Amino acid sequence: MKPVPFLDLGLQYQNHRAEIDRAIAEVIESSAFIGGRFVERFEKRFASFCGAKRAVGVANGTCALFLILQALGIGPDDEVILPANTFIATAEAVSACGARVVFADVDPDSYNLDPASCAAMISPQTKAIIPVHLYGQPADMEAFLQLARPRGIAVIEDAAQAHGAIYRGQKVGGLGIAAGFSFYPGKNLGAYGDAGAIVTNDEALADRIAMLRDHGRKAKYLHEIPAYNMRMDGLQGAILDVKLNYLPAWNQARQQIARRYAEQLHQVPGLILPKTFKDREHVFHLFVIQVDRRDPLQKWLKERGIETGIHYPVPLHLQPAYRLPGSPPPRLPVAERLAERILSLPIYPEMKPEQAQWVVEAITEFARCSLGWGT
Repeated sequence: MKPVPFLDLGLQYQNHRAEIDRAIAEVIESSAFIGGRFVERFEKRFASFCGAKRAVGVANGTCALFLILQALGIGPDDEVILPANTFIATAEAVSACGARVVFADVDPDSYNLDPASCAAMISPQTKAIIPVHLYGQPADMEAFLQLARPRGIAVIEDAAQAHGAIYRGQKVGGLGIAAGFSFYPGKNLGAYGDAGAIVTNDEALADRIAMLRDHGRKAKYLHEIPAYNMRMDGLQGAILDVKLNYLPAWNQARQQIARRYAEQLHQVPGLILPKTFKDREHVFHLFVIQVDRRDPLQKWLKERGIETGIHYPVPLHLQPAYRLPGSPPPRLPVAERLAERILSLPIYPEMKPEQAQWVVEAITEFARCSLGWGT
């Protein structure tokens, strides 16, 4: 069996090369390299895709969260609650605003921010909660909205891994005050470089973010507020506009692979498979299992040409960047246990059935050899 990569972006490009090359050529020929009509067209179409009023294209997903926080006036002396099990960019956006990051534990079934742990962390300084729709699984947004509304706390969605995911009949992105999306190349909707977007139903907030990303201006050389250079470039806007056409089919392909994994691995001892919920549609940016002997299994799969990942090996509250000198880190047992057990299996739209089958067979054989299962 040929090696199974964790994902194959080159194959995706080959499948849509003519359209993508044509879009790139149009940008070059028009010289619309920064912002411009290609970005604007994508913004309108992505907002419509998410079922929201506005989308604002920016430089990357970290900038998206940072600009939302900035536009809401969150800064020093404020606190923002977010899960310990996520990519560090969620926390970095808060730190960049000068606010204090408050880490909460995660739910053992969804791997997302745990509402009970979040509630315990709320203080008079709490100005925002950032649920992360991790791995493509929507967080329990209604629980966070119920926590936040009576207290005047903003709920900001980190949708960097959940393009097209659905919570109670509504796509993520329009559930909180605003959402930050990443279009990092490996995402369900990925650019060919860095890019991101803010999605919101608040027109005034979108207008302010649009100024903040572009030197604080509405008109050339007229700067109304101190701001930043965090714009989406035209090449990424044009590429994303092409790829958006295929996102629903790509998500369905991911879901089909996830079903194959679930159907054939559910009886393997020592494995815990991702859970799905009736009121949510998981888009499987990542297919993350828990396993008793994670490191030996990962080594076993690597020896058989199967690439895997760990998302994420160190919870954020234990990262050196967020350890406070002289102060012990908070005890977040679910996040800490997950970091020792989780393993991400290959999953991408172009993955062939025989590749997924090889992954299944290799894991099953590991269980037989190491645990004596099935003998």
